[in-house]
Amino acid sequence: MVTLILIAVAGLAGQLVDGGLGMGFGVTSTTMLIMLASLGPAQASAVVHTAELGTTLVSGFSHWRFGNVDWRVVAAIGIPGAIGAFAGATVLSNLSTEAAKPIMSLILAAIGINLVWRFSRGIVRRKVAEKPHSKPFLGVLGIFGGFVDATGGGGWGPVTTSTLLSAGRSEPRRIVGTVTTAEFFVTTAATAGFAIGMWEDLVANLAAVVALLIGGVIAAPLAAWLVTRLNPILLGGVVGTLIVTLNLPVVFKALGAGASVLIAVRVVVIVVGVALAIRGWKRARENSRAAAEKEGASPSGGTATAPQSTSVTARR
Repeated sequence: MVTLILIAVAGLAGQLVDGGLGMGFGVTSTTMLIMLASLGPAQASAVVHTAELGTTLVSGFSHWRFGNVDWRVVAAIGIPGAIGAFAGATVLSNLSTEAAKPIMSLILAAIGINLVWRFSRGIVRRKVAEKPHSKPFLGVLGIFGGFVDATGGGGWGPVTTSTLLSAGRSEPRRIVGTVTTAEFFVTTAATAGFAIGMWEDLVANLAAVVALLIGGVIAAPLAAWLVTRLNPILLGGVVGTLIVTLNLPVVFKALGAGASVLIAVRVVVIVVGVALAIRGWKRARENSRAAAEKEGASPSGGTATAPQSTSVTARR
């Protein structure tokens, strides 16, 4: 019972992060399932992806209804992503728990570092280009994103959405909606891979799936309210720092590092991560102020069109 409560807390925390940042449910939930509920890496990833079958379906449908989905890109990135996710789930299912834990922690730490660095830059404003992405580019991105998502228990959004947003070839809302819709196919393939490789474990953890869903459902309205109150840039940096702090020492421990080294790693990560989060928050304020001044100085005398913000709209 205590374990299920902890899993529900993981779902609640993951949804709070995702609701505030537009990304992070998978990586946050997986980290907390491993650390708090003592699930193995493969079991944690399987539970998260099975729970995401419902969340990504509803989210994708909602984005479609609001006209945020480019179906050409969904097919180009979603199908390769599903292939990568199935392969990643198969690989993770066949690794021993001792071998899988440091590997997953390394992937999670890398994703956390990416989040810290991404949000440390503040709001990145970019004009939308007209030239679409090529299918080979989207295919490679999808395969890589799907593989990382399955083996790391999350990461589809940080990998794919961040890349597409940085390229600036579509509106942020279209990128978010398209990647979210494609994620349903990635999640389905990953769940199928886990079901084939570890069906008995998945059935045994169905209660954990339900607990994760309950926690996420409870947190959803709270997250929607919090996103209007919290600075997403600062929150993103803090969450990224937390993920790195929890996972990087596991990697160092697997390499034979002693207790003093592990403590030093945690301290350094926290200090650097918090400093970068504050830096990103300050940059976001400066960029916001500069954009407002630029709009006020529009030579046409009218209201200038605000450039798109691409730093806080990535998906999980």
